[in-house]
Amino acid sequence: MSTPPAAVQAKAPGKINLVMRVGAAMPDGYHDVATAYHAVALYEELRAERDEELSLSFSGPIAAPGLPVDKRNIVVRAAHLLQARTGYRGGARIQVLKRVPVAGGMGGGSADAAAALVALDALWGLGLARDELLELGGELGADVPFALTGGTAIGTGRGDKLSPALAKGVFQWIIALADTGLSTPEVYAALDEHRLRHAADLPTVGPPAVDADVLQALRAGDPHMLADALHNDLQVAALRLRPQLADVLELGERNGALAGVVSGSGPTIAFLTADLDSALSLQIALSAARLTVLRVTGPAHGARLVS
Repeated sequence: MSTPPAAVQAKAPGKINLVMRVGAAMPDGYHDVATAYHAVALYEELRAERDEELSLSFSGPIAAPGLPVDKRNIVVRAAHLLQARTGYRGGARIQVLKRVPVAGGMGGGSADAAAALVALDALWGLGLARDELLELGGELGADVPFALTGGTAIGTGRGDKLSPALAKGVFQWIIALADTGLSTPEVYAALDEHRLRHAADLPTVGPPAVDADVLQALRAGDPHMLADALHNDLQVAALRLRPQLADVLELGERNGALAGVVSGSGPTIAFLTADLDSALSLQIALSAARLTVLRVTGPAHGARLVS
């Protein structure tokens, strides 16, 4: 049996929700969702070194001053879950290089957890099967299994029941970042409040499902078709909590985006473009308007070790 390494590195992708359908609130407070996840090439990078204790620190282009580094953090919870599952007693010094926005609707914390599961499994020589890591990921959070698998997938239940979706070619995205994040529970609460207030005018909320047109657009690799299919039930709530996002959406679409959509619970906005030239042109226009933007492509691979 080979000796586990003294240090390992892993990376895991952020995501965009191409479609986000939200059902009614359930008794436990959670909502049934149906979503089309799309991993993008914006990666959280995690380095883990063997140590007697467990410690966590953050660095990178995305500031993370308010993130806890104790058991309130999903990375530490991932480590504890692995220890509980396997009986492993050692620790690790974990450093995360953050590139995905914090509380931005792009699954940065879930990517951290996925990278931690993959890295610590290798560092500690646990040898867990992929299915076991997916199961642990589901215990940590609804988006973690997708951060492990990557690509494009349909998520149902809380978003953790995954079915792969075929996607042809590469899609070009411009991501507009916000200065501060939004709380996911607050966004869901704002959606519930909006639905209650406008109950007479809105259709009854039924079981959520992803429309067939998004799957057809992905299979065709057609950004114009996909642009027509983008939808997020949470967008109305995110715009209510952060009205200035409407101006950003309008600015992007005025400058050549095929469509823009709030990703997940926001406030990050993802703009789909027709091709690389359109993406570069939009990036320049939004940067000139003093927005912080990134150009990314999708789909991207899931969590994996890097040499």
